[in-house]
Amino acid sequence: MCFRVAMFSLHTSPIAQLGRTRDAGGMNVYIRELSRELGRGGMYVDIFTRRSDPHTPFIQTISDRVRLITMTAGPAEPLPPGALYPYVAEFSRRVARFAGGQEHPYDMVHSHYWLSAAAAAPLARAWDLPHVTMFHTVERLKGQQQGQPVEMSAAPVAPRDHATAIRIESEGRIAVGANCVIVSTEHEGEQLRRLYGLSSSHTRVIPCGVDLRAFTPGGADDRAVARRALGLDGADTPILLFVGRLDPIKGIDLLLESVALMKTPARLLVVGGDPAGDPEVERLRARAEALGIAERARFPGAVPQSELPRYYRAADALVVASRYESFGLVAVEALACGLPVVASAVGGLPSVVRDGENGLLVRWRSAEAFAGRIDALLGDSALMARLRAQARPSVERFDWRRIGDRVRDLYQTLSVEAERAAVCSCF
Repeated sequence: MCFRVAMFSLHTSPIAQLGRTRDAGGMNVYIRELSRELGRGGMYVDIFTRRSDPHTPFIQTISDRVRLITMTAGPAEPLPPGALYPYVAEFSRRVARFAGGQEHPYDMVHSHYWLSAAAAAPLARAWDLPHVTMFHTVERLKGQQQGQPVEMSAAPVAPRDHATAIRIESEGRIAVGANCVIVSTEHEGEQLRRLYGLSSSHTRVIPCGVDLRAFTPGGADDRAVARRALGLDGADTPILLFVGRLDPIKGIDLLLESVALMKTPARLLVVGGDPAGDPEVERLRARAEALGIAERARFPGAVPQSELPRYYRAADALVVASRYESFGLVAVEALACGLPVVASAVGGLPSVVRDGENGLLVRWRSAEAFAGRIDALLGDSALMARLRAQARPSVERFDWRRIGDRVRDLYQTLSVEAERAAVCSCF
Protein backbone atom coordinates (compact mmCIF):
# COMPACT_ATOMS: atom_id res chain seq x y z
CA MET A 1 0.00 0.00 0.00
CA CYS A 2 1.35 3.46 -0.94
CA PHE A 3 1.69 5.97 1.87
CA ARG A 4 0.82 9.51 0.80
CA VAL A 5 1.78 12.73 2.60
CA ALA A 6 0.23 16.16 2.13
CA MET A 7 3.08 18.59 2.93
CA PHE A 8 2.30 22.28 3.45
CA SER A 9 4.66 25.21 2.83
CA LEU A 10 2.25 28.03 2.20
CA HIS A 11 4.41 31.15 2.40
CA THR A 12 7.54 29.99 0.57
CA SER A 13 8.36 27.48 -2.13
CA PRO A 14 10.92 24.81 -1.24
CA ILE A 15 12.62 25.38 -4.60
CA ALA A 16 13.01 29.16 -4.16
CA GLN A 17 16.61 30.42 -4.39
CA LEU A 18 18.03 30.46 -0.89
CA GLY A 19 19.06 33.70 0.74
CA ARG A 20 17.77 35.91 -2.07
CA THR A 21 14.82 37.09 0.05
CA ARG A 22 14.04 37.03 3.76
CA ASP A 23 11.58 34.18 3.22
CA ALA A 24 13.92 31.61 1.63
CA GLY A 25 16.37 29.87 3.93
CA GLY A 26 16.92 26.73 5.95
CA MET A 27 13.24 25.82 6.10
CA ASN A 28 13.12 25.60 2.31
CA VAL A 29 16.06 23.18 2.32
CA TYR A 30 14.44 21.13 5.07
CA ILE A 31 11.14 20.69 3.23
CA ARG A 32 12.75 19.92 -0.12
CA GLU A 33 15.32 17.45 1.18
CA LEU A 34 12.98 15.73 3.62
CA SER A 35 10.44 15.22 0.84
CA ARG A 36 13.10 13.78 -1.44
CA GLU A 37 14.24 11.41 1.29
CA LEU A 38 10.66 10.30 1.98
CA GLY A 39 10.25 9.71 -1.76
CA ARG A 40 13.42 7.61 -1.86
CA GLY A 41 11.93 5.56 0.96
CA GLY A 42 8.80 4.76 -1.09
CA MET A 43 6.38 7.42 0.15
CA TYR A 44 4.47 9.79 -2.13
CA VAL A 45 4.65 13.46 -1.15
CA ASP A 46 2.64 16.41 -2.48
CA ILE A 47 4.01 19.78 -1.32
CA PHE A 48 1.46 22.60 -1.42
CA THR A 49 2.70 26.18 -1.72
CA ARG A 50 1.14 29.53 -2.62
CA ARG A 51 1.49 31.00 -6.09
CA SER A 52 3.66 34.14 -6.03
CA ASP A 53 4.34 34.22 -9.78
CA PRO A 54 1.60 33.91 -12.44
CA HIS A 55 3.94 31.90 -14.68
CA THR A 56 4.76 29.14 -12.18
CA PRO A 57 3.51 25.72 -13.37
CA PHE A 58 0.61 24.24 -11.43
CA ILE A 59 2.41 20.92 -10.80
CA GLN A 60 6.17 20.38 -10.85
CA THR A 61 8.08 17.17 -10.20
CA ILE A 62 10.87 17.61 -7.64
CA SER A 63 12.02 13.99 -7.57
CA ASP A 64 10.61 10.48 -7.75
CA ARG A 65 7.25 10.40 -5.95
CA VAL A 66 7.52 14.09 -4.93
CA ARG A 67 5.43 16.84 -6.52
CA LEU A 68 5.26 20.59 -5.86
CA ILE A 69 1.71 21.91 -6.32
CA THR A 70 1.26 25.67 -6.54
CA MET A 71 -2.10 27.02 -5.37
CA THR A 72 -3.54 30.42 -6.19
CA ALA A 73 -4.51 32.21 -2.99
CA GLY A 74 -4.56 35.98 -3.12
CA PRO A 75 -2.58 37.94 -5.71
CA ALA A 76 0.00 35.97 -7.70
CA GLU A 77 2.90 38.08 -6.49
CA PRO A 78 5.45 37.94 -3.66
CA LEU A 79 3.95 38.95 -0.33
CA PRO A 80 5.57 39.03 3.12
CA PRO A 81 4.38 36.35 5.56
CA GLY A 82 2.64 38.98 7.67
CA ALA A 83 0.29 39.78 4.79
CA LEU A 84 -0.75 36.21 3.98
CA TYR A 85 -3.14 35.26 6.79
CA PRO A 86 -6.24 36.63 4.96
CA TYR A 87 -5.60 34.07 2.19
CA VAL A 88 -5.19 30.99 4.40
CA ALA A 89 -8.83 29.90 4.09
CA GLU A 90 -8.75 30.25 0.29
CA PHE A 91 -5.56 28.20 0.19
CA SER A 92 -7.21 25.43 2.26
CA ARG A 93 -10.27 25.35 0.01
CA ARG A 94 -8.16 25.00 -3.13
CA VAL A 95 -6.08 22.20 -1.60
CA ALA A 96 -9.30 20.40 -0.57
CA ARG A 97 -10.63 20.72 -4.10
CA PHE A 98 -7.41 19.35 -5.56
CA ALA A 99 -7.30 16.45 -3.09
CA GLY A 100 -10.90 15.57 -3.88
CA GLY A 101 -9.97 14.98 -7.50
CA GLN A 102 -7.08 12.62 -6.75
CA GLU A 103 -7.34 8.86 -7.16
CA HIS A 104 -5.72 8.08 -3.80
CA PRO A 105 -6.37 9.89 -0.50
CA TYR A 106 -3.62 11.17 1.78
CA ASP A 107 -2.49 9.31 4.90
CA MET A 108 -0.67 12.12 6.74
CA VAL A 109 -0.67 15.92 6.94
CA HIS A 110 2.66 17.62 7.64
CA SER A 111 2.84 21.42 7.87
CA HIS A 112 5.75 23.85 8.16
CA TYR A 113 5.50 27.32 9.76
CA TRP A 114 2.38 28.65 11.43
CA LEU A 115 0.63 29.84 8.25
CA SER A 116 0.91 26.38 6.73
CA ALA A 117 -0.37 24.80 9.93
CA ALA A 118 -3.34 27.18 10.01
CA ALA A 119 -4.23 26.03 6.49
CA ALA A 120 -3.54 22.34 7.15
CA ALA A 121 -5.33 21.91 10.50
CA PRO A 122 -8.93 22.11 9.22
CA LEU A 123 -8.07 19.74 6.35
CA ALA A 124 -6.53 17.20 8.72
CA ARG A 125 -9.73 17.29 10.77
CA ALA A 126 -11.94 16.98 7.69
CA TRP A 127 -9.88 14.09 6.33
CA ASP A 128 -9.59 12.52 9.81
CA LEU A 129 -5.80 12.31 9.50
CA PRO A 130 -2.92 12.87 11.91
CA HIS A 131 -1.42 16.35 11.68
CA VAL A 132 2.32 16.80 12.25
CA THR A 133 3.63 20.35 12.36
CA MET A 134 6.99 22.07 12.68
CA PHE A 135 7.06 25.78 13.47
CA HIS A 136 10.71 26.44 12.52
CA THR A 137 10.31 29.77 14.37
CA VAL A 138 7.86 30.69 17.11
CA GLU A 139 6.91 34.35 17.43
CA ARG A 140 7.09 34.53 21.22
CA LEU A 141 10.44 32.77 21.37
CA LYS A 142 11.86 34.88 18.54
CA GLY A 143 10.60 38.05 20.20
CA GLN A 144 12.26 37.05 23.44
CA GLN A 145 15.64 36.85 21.71
CA GLN A 146 15.05 40.29 20.20
CA GLY A 147 14.71 41.82 23.63
CA GLN A 148 10.93 41.72 23.99
CA PRO A 149 9.73 40.43 27.39
CA VAL A 150 7.93 37.11 26.98
CA GLU A 151 6.60 35.01 29.83
CA MET A 152 7.09 31.26 29.40
CA SER A 153 3.44 30.49 29.88
CA ALA A 154 0.30 30.36 27.78
CA ALA A 155 -0.92 33.69 29.19
CA PRO A 156 -1.72 36.40 26.63
CA VAL A 157 1.01 38.84 25.74
CA ALA A 158 0.83 42.39 24.47
CA PRO A 159 1.17 42.16 20.67
CA ARG A 160 3.25 44.64 18.70
CA ASP A 161 0.57 44.81 15.97
CA HIS A 162 -2.55 43.03 14.75
CA ALA A 163 -0.65 40.56 12.53
CA THR A 164 1.60 39.59 15.43
CA ALA A 165 -1.42 39.08 17.68
CA ILE A 166 -2.99 36.73 15.13
CA ARG A 167 0.23 34.76 14.83
CA ILE A 168 0.71 34.41 18.59
CA GLU A 169 -2.87 33.22 19.09
CA SER A 170 -2.67 30.86 16.13
CA GLU A 171 0.62 29.27 17.19
CA GLY A 172 -0.78 28.46 20.62
CA ARG A 173 -3.90 26.88 19.15
CA ILE A 174 -1.90 24.94 16.55
CA ALA A 175 0.58 23.59 19.11
CA VAL A 176 -2.21 22.19 21.26
CA GLY A 177 -4.33 20.91 18.37
CA ALA A 178 -1.69 19.11 16.31
CA ASN A 179 -1.07 15.42 16.94
CA CYS A 180 2.65 16.07 17.21
CA VAL A 181 5.00 19.06 17.04
CA ILE A 182 8.42 18.29 15.60
CA VAL A 183 11.21 20.30 17.22
CA SER A 184 14.79 20.41 16.01
CA THR A 185 16.38 20.33 19.48
CA GLU A 186 15.47 19.23 22.99
CA HIS A 187 15.92 22.85 24.10
CA GLU A 188 13.22 23.97 21.66
CA GLY A 189 10.95 21.16 22.83
CA GLU A 190 11.34 22.19 26.45
CA GLN A 191 10.51 25.79 25.57
CA LEU A 192 7.34 24.81 23.69
CA ARG A 193 6.21 22.44 26.43
CA ARG A 194 6.57 25.19 29.02
CA LEU A 195 5.02 27.82 26.76
CA TYR A 196 1.91 25.83 25.82
CA GLY A 197 1.64 23.21 28.55
CA LEU A 198 2.34 20.34 26.16
CA SER A 199 3.14 16.84 27.35
CA SER A 200 6.50 15.31 26.46
CA SER A 201 4.72 12.85 24.15
CA HIS A 202 3.24 15.78 22.20
CA THR A 203 6.66 16.78 20.83
CA ARG A 204 9.29 14.79 18.95
CA VAL A 205 12.91 15.89 18.57
CA ILE A 206 14.00 15.40 14.95
CA PRO A 207 16.78 17.75 13.81
CA CYS A 208 17.29 19.14 10.34
CA GLY A 209 19.45 17.11 8.01
CA VAL A 210 22.42 17.65 5.72
CA ASP A 211 23.43 16.00 2.46
CA LEU A 212 26.76 14.46 3.46
CA ARG A 213 27.42 13.47 -0.14
CA ALA A 214 27.25 17.07 -1.37
CA PHE A 215 28.84 18.79 1.62
CA THR A 216 32.28 17.26 2.01
CA PRO A 217 35.67 18.49 3.29
CA GLY A 218 38.39 19.40 0.86
CA GLY A 219 42.17 19.19 1.16
CA ALA A 220 44.72 21.97 0.71
CA ASP A 221 44.48 21.70 -3.07
CA ASP A 222 40.68 21.96 -2.98
CA ARG A 223 40.97 25.01 -0.75
CA ALA A 224 43.32 26.72 -3.22
CA VAL A 225 41.07 25.83 -6.15
CA ALA A 226 38.01 27.17 -4.33
CA ARG A 227 39.75 30.44 -3.52
CA ARG A 228 40.90 30.95 -7.06
CA ALA A 229 37.40 30.20 -8.38
CA LEU A 230 35.96 32.82 -6.05
CA GLY A 231 38.57 35.40 -6.96
CA LEU A 232 40.19 35.40 -3.53
CA ASP A 233 43.81 36.29 -4.14
CA GLY A 234 46.30 35.89 -1.33
CA ALA A 235 46.07 32.35 -0.01
CA ASP A 236 47.35 33.36 3.43
CA THR A 237 44.62 35.93 4.10
CA PRO A 238 42.03 34.52 6.54
CA ILE A 239 38.51 34.33 5.10
CA LEU A 240 35.40 34.62 7.26
CA LEU A 241 32.06 33.54 5.85
CA PHE A 242 28.41 34.41 6.45
CA VAL A 243 25.67 32.43 4.67
CA GLY A 244 21.98 33.18 5.02
CA ARG A 245 19.10 35.57 4.62
CA LEU A 246 19.87 39.27 5.09
CA ASP A 247 17.51 39.59 8.01
CA PRO A 248 18.19 41.65 11.17
CA ILE A 249 17.78 38.52 13.29
CA LYS A 250 20.93 37.12 11.61
CA GLY A 251 23.13 39.74 13.30
CA ILE A 252 25.07 40.84 10.21
CA ASP A 253 25.62 44.35 11.60
CA LEU A 254 27.22 42.81 14.67
CA LEU A 255 29.40 40.66 12.43
CA LEU A 256 30.63 43.71 10.48
CA GLU A 257 31.42 45.52 13.73
CA SER A 258 33.31 42.45 14.95
CA VAL A 259 35.46 42.29 11.81
CA ALA A 260 36.29 45.98 12.23
CA LEU A 261 37.52 45.33 15.80
CA MET A 262 39.57 42.23 15.02
CA LYS A 263 43.35 42.30 15.26
CA THR A 264 43.55 39.89 12.34
CA PRO A 265 42.88 41.68 9.01
CA ALA A 266 40.52 38.98 7.77
CA ARG A 267 38.26 39.23 4.76
CA LEU A 268 34.51 38.67 5.02
CA LEU A 269 32.19 37.10 2.46
CA VAL A 270 28.48 37.79 3.01
CA VAL A 271 26.61 35.21 0.92
CA GLY A 272 22.98 36.23 0.79
CA GLY A 273 20.60 38.77 -0.70
CA ASP A 274 20.59 40.22 -4.20
CA PRO A 275 23.62 42.41 -4.95
CA ALA A 276 21.78 44.03 -7.87
CA GLY A 277 19.87 46.80 -6.17
CA ASP A 278 18.86 45.07 -2.91
CA PRO A 279 18.43 47.92 -0.37
CA GLU A 280 19.69 45.71 2.46
CA VAL A 281 22.86 44.84 0.55
CA GLU A 282 23.45 48.53 -0.11
CA ARG A 283 22.88 49.36 3.55
CA LEU A 284 25.35 46.71 4.68
CA ARG A 285 27.92 47.91 2.17
CA ALA A 286 27.53 51.44 3.51
CA ARG A 287 27.91 50.12 7.03
CA ALA A 288 31.12 48.29 6.08
CA GLU A 289 32.47 51.49 4.54
CA ALA A 290 31.63 53.49 7.66
CA LEU A 291 33.49 50.91 9.76
CA GLY A 292 36.55 51.15 7.49
CA ILE A 293 36.36 47.57 6.19
CA ALA A 294 34.79 48.15 2.77
CA GLU A 295 37.83 46.72 0.97
CA ARG A 296 37.72 43.56 3.10
CA ALA A 297 33.96 42.88 2.91
CA ARG A 298 32.43 41.32 -0.21
CA PHE A 299 28.76 40.77 -0.98
CA PRO A 300 28.48 38.18 -3.77
CA GLY A 301 24.77 37.68 -3.10
CA ALA A 302 22.82 34.46 -2.70
CA VAL A 303 24.16 31.43 -4.54
CA PRO A 304 22.55 28.06 -5.37
CA GLN A 305 23.00 25.50 -2.62
CA SER A 306 25.08 23.36 -4.95
CA GLU A 307 27.73 26.12 -4.95
CA LEU A 308 27.93 26.52 -1.18
CA PRO A 309 30.54 23.77 -0.61
CA ARG A 310 33.03 25.84 -2.63
CA TYR A 311 32.53 28.78 -0.25
CA TYR A 312 32.81 26.58 2.84
CA ARG A 313 36.05 25.04 1.54
CA ALA A 314 37.54 28.44 0.73
CA ALA A 315 36.89 29.92 4.18
CA ASP A 316 38.70 29.65 7.50
CA ALA A 317 35.56 29.95 9.64
CA LEU A 318 31.82 30.39 9.33
CA VAL A 319 30.45 33.05 11.67
CA VAL A 320 26.83 32.84 12.85
CA ALA A 321 26.08 35.97 14.88
CA SER A 322 22.31 35.43 14.94
CA ARG A 323 20.06 36.72 17.67
CA TYR A 324 18.09 33.49 17.42
CA GLU A 325 18.30 30.22 15.47
CA SER A 326 15.93 27.33 16.12
CA PHE A 327 18.60 25.03 14.67
CA GLY A 328 21.28 26.56 12.42
CA LEU A 329 21.43 24.59 9.17
CA VAL A 330 24.31 26.56 7.67
CA ALA A 331 26.42 25.63 10.69
CA VAL A 332 25.78 21.94 9.98
CA GLU A 333 26.64 22.39 6.29
CA ALA A 334 29.88 24.17 7.15
CA LEU A 335 30.91 21.53 9.67
CA ALA A 336 30.17 18.80 7.12
CA CYS A 337 32.74 20.54 4.90
CA GLY A 338 35.28 20.55 7.72
CA LEU A 339 34.87 24.25 8.46
CA PRO A 340 34.90 25.43 12.10
CA VAL A 341 32.00 27.63 13.23
CA VAL A 342 32.00 30.63 15.56
CA ALA A 343 28.41 31.10 16.70
CA SER A 344 26.12 32.84 19.14
CA ALA A 345 25.14 30.61 22.04
CA VAL A 346 21.43 30.99 21.29
CA GLY A 347 18.52 28.71 20.38
CA GLY A 348 19.57 25.41 18.84
CA LEU A 349 23.12 26.46 17.92
CA PRO A 350 24.74 24.96 21.06
CA SER A 351 23.30 21.57 20.05
CA VAL A 352 25.30 21.79 16.81
CA VAL A 353 28.37 23.87 17.71
CA ARG A 354 30.28 22.37 20.63
CA ASP A 355 32.56 24.91 22.19
CA GLY A 356 36.19 23.89 21.81
CA GLU A 357 35.32 20.71 19.90
CA ASN A 358 34.07 21.70 16.44
CA GLY A 359 33.79 25.44 16.87
CA LEU A 360 33.53 28.28 19.37
CA LEU A 361 30.45 29.69 21.07
CA VAL A 362 30.08 33.36 21.96
CA ARG A 363 27.91 33.84 25.03
CA TRP A 364 27.83 37.65 24.98
CA ARG A 365 26.22 39.56 22.13
CA SER A 366 28.94 42.13 21.65
CA ALA A 367 31.30 42.92 18.81
CA GLU A 368 34.22 42.76 21.22
CA ALA A 369 33.30 39.23 22.30
CA PHE A 370 32.98 37.97 18.72
CA ALA A 371 36.18 39.71 17.61
CA GLY A 372 38.09 38.16 20.50
CA ARG A 373 36.91 34.62 19.81
CA ILE A 374 37.51 34.84 16.06
CA ASP A 375 40.99 36.27 16.65
CA ALA A 376 41.69 33.44 19.10
CA LEU A 377 40.71 30.85 16.49
CA LEU A 378 42.64 32.38 13.61
CA GLY A 379 45.72 32.90 15.76
CA ASP A 380 45.95 29.33 17.08
CA SER A 381 46.90 26.82 14.39
CA ALA A 382 46.65 23.87 16.79
CA LEU A 383 43.11 24.87 17.80
CA MET A 384 42.14 25.37 14.17
CA ALA A 385 43.48 21.93 13.22
CA ARG A 386 41.65 20.25 16.11
CA LEU A 387 38.31 21.90 15.29
CA ARG A 388 38.67 21.05 11.60
CA ALA A 389 39.37 17.41 12.42
CA GLN A 390 36.25 17.15 14.61
CA ALA A 391 33.92 19.15 12.35
CA ARG A 392 32.78 16.45 9.93
CA PRO A 393 32.38 13.60 12.46
CA SER A 394 30.30 15.88 14.70
CA VAL A 395 27.50 16.19 12.13
CA GLU A 396 27.33 12.70 10.66
CA ARG A 397 24.29 12.12 12.89
CA PHE A 398 22.42 14.66 10.74
CA ASP A 399 22.60 12.59 7.54
CA TRP A 400 19.29 12.89 5.68
CA ARG A 401 18.85 9.13 5.55
CA ARG A 402 18.82 8.96 9.33
CA ILE A 403 16.49 11.96 9.58
CA GLY A 404 14.13 10.45 7.01
CA ASP A 405 13.96 7.21 9.00
CA ARG A 406 12.97 9.13 12.12
CA VAL A 407 10.21 11.04 10.33
CA ARG A 408 8.87 7.83 8.78
CA ASP A 409 8.89 6.23 12.23
CA LEU A 410 6.85 9.15 13.58
CA TYR A 411 4.34 8.86 10.73
CA GLN A 412 3.94 5.15 11.42
CA THR A 413 3.44 5.71 15.14
CA LEU A 414 0.79 8.37 14.61
CA SER A 415 -0.98 6.29 11.95
CA VAL A 416 -1.19 3.29 14.27
CA GLU A 417 -2.51 5.50 17.08
CA ALA A 418 -5.14 6.96 14.74
CA GLU A 419 -6.25 3.48 13.65
CA ARG A 420 -6.57 2.34 17.27
CA ALA A 421 -8.61 5.44 18.12
CA ALA A 422 -10.91 4.76 15.16
CA VAL A 423 -11.48 1.17 16.29
CA CYS A 424 -12.19 2.23 19.86
CA SER A 425 -14.69 4.85 18.69
CA CYS A 426 -16.75 2.09 17.07
CA PHE A 427 -17.65 0.56 20.44
